[in-house]
Amino acid sequence: MGEDPVDRIVSQWRRERPDLEPSPMGVFGRIYRIARLMGDRMEEVYGAYGLGRGEFDVLATLRRAGEPYTLSPKAMTATLMLTSGGMTGRLDRLERAGLVARTPDPDDRRALRVSLTARGLQTINEAVTAGLGPQHEALAGLSPQERERLGDLLRTLMGALE
Repeated sequence: MGEDPVDRIVSQWRRERPDLEPSPMGVFGRIYRIARLMGDRMEEVYGAYGLGRGEFDVLATLRRAGEPYTLSPKAMTATLMLTSGGMTGRLDRLERAGLVARTPDPDDRRALRVSLTARGLQTINEAVTAGLGPQHEALAGLSPQERERLGDLLRTLMGALE
């Protein structure tokens, strides 16, 4: 494989600052660029369903919970690492679009439950399927073993950072 823009940046730092070991810039520069490029692609795919990344994440969290596709806002806030205000804004948009419904929690009169509507379930099912297309395309140049190894390495790195 030829030199990429990140290689050039690292080389420039080696030339200009030989006292530094800039190889981490290569790793994190590529992770950042991949995340940005894939994020842009995913926004485009999800946009076709009237969703931004944040709204997609809320619907996907409810869908992954399994039937009856219902969670408390507090549980979703913890899963998505959002503030309660950020979650409220997303839920307001999704409720106005008819994709989720908020109902009183039968076990706690002070609390609410958020559920996918039939339209929300259909939307998230279609958006997840569509979103996997660009992800599969991006990884098409890697063998199954390389994909697994890359996943393992990234899991290790993420664990070290968390």
